Amino acid sequence: MKPAELPFPTDEAYARKQDALDALRGLRTEFVYPVRNNGDPVAYFCGNSLGLMPRRAAAYVEAELGAWGQSAVAGHHPAEEGQPKPPEHLPWYRYHECLRAPLARLAGAQEHEVVAMNSLTVNLHLLMATFFRPDAERHKILIEDPIFPSDLYAVKTQLHHHGLNAETSLVRVGPRPGKVLIDEDDLEAAIDREGNQLSLVLLGGVNFLTGQRFDLRRIARAAHRVGARAGFDLAHSMGNVPLSMHDWDADFAVWCSYKYLNAGPGAPGGAFVHERHAKNTSLPRLAGWWGNDPGTRFRMQLEPEFQPVPSADGWQLSNPPILSMAPLRASLEVFDRAGMEALRGKQLAVTEYLRRLLVAELGDKLEIMTPAEPEAHGAQLSLRLKEGASRLEREMAKRGVVGDFREPDVIRVAAVPFTTGYHDSWRLVRVLGTLLR
Repeated sequence: MKPAELPFPTDEAYARKQDALDALRGLRTEFVYPVRNNGDPVAYFCGNSLGLMPRRAAAYVEAELGAWGQSAVAGHHPAEEGQPKPPEHLPWYRYHECLRAPLARLAGAQEHEVVAMNSLTVNLHLLMATFFRPDAERHKILIEDPIFPSDLYAVKTQLHHHGLNAETSLVRVGPRPGKVLIDEDDLEAAIDREGNQLSLVLLGGVNFLTGQRFDLRRIARAAHRVGARAGFDLAHSMGNVPLSMHDWDADFAVWCSYKYLNAGPGAPGGAFVHERHAKNTSLPRLAGWWGNDPGTRFRMQLEPEFQPVPSADGWQLSNPPILSMAPLRASLEVFDRAGMEALRGKQLAVTEYLRRLLVAELGDKLEIMTPAEPEAHGAQLSLRLKEGASRLEREMAKRGVVGDFREPDVIRVAAVPFTTGYHDSWRLVRVLGTLLR
């Protein structure tokens, strides 16, 4: 028999046994779960939209609130001898620097290539101001279809800002007729076809709707081969799949931190700028005082000319939002304790279990849009229902299983390894099956 045809355990006892064998099961206690009316925690499959709160987040936020109250403006700098400050407090002037190393590890980057700042779309506009410089010959941007709406709005308005028309300057590559996934051969062929008219390739690392993971090294090589820049949206990739932005030779990347990075609603995102660009202080950009050389930052009116930091920090605009960065600090500490390799191993195992359980129990009632190959997906599985997806998602939540719905007929579920296990997956399939039957 082929492996896929072997008998597959669908009983609850098997799921509980696998959870008991999980070396990362203790990490569940590092996060706060919503609970049902009976006090039981929900099975949470919505980390692709909003990650659960790290338990240490509250203490870190409270520490900075305490430092604000006790020290006011002095909280920006290390405490002087005898000056009281909460033990978890970090000086605000360099707070964003404590996030640099763990973010670099997750992005597969050098530390000077990453920075925590702003929201994803703000960062996308800032990086496009540098890396999308159209002229009469090179004026096109290539994207996936569907691309996350905010990215699409950003791209279209950037084209409009430069006096260009999306009808002639936007290249969209979608699935072939009758398919739900994008063939990467088609992406590469489109890049080659557009050739010297192409200025920028902008792609999501993992597609928000289908959960398809793209080969970003291949896409970056194809873009550079025709003289275009390669930029990536890592909103569904950072903290979800292994990344090597530096070695894959991306020109830039942006991400949010409220999904797989568990930093909370509206938390600051981040950006990667390859060192060949990050160190080039002559690159055009939109500037703000926090991207200026820290040695002269506070000379203010005495230094009227912008001198960018020769790193990704040089794209910063304003001082960091400390109270919003504190939960990200808490989450990144858990990532460092676990290690991305171990998290990815559990993710693949649980996701494959969930996939096979869905096929075995409900294969005639839904379609799994997400690719089955391990290298072609992360934690998310996108389920296309034959009818009533929106109602089903709401009814699942009432029964303690939380996913999310996307128009017109898709329920997304993400087996995030921190917070989701085998029994959660068994619960999901049982509840969904009951509702469908």
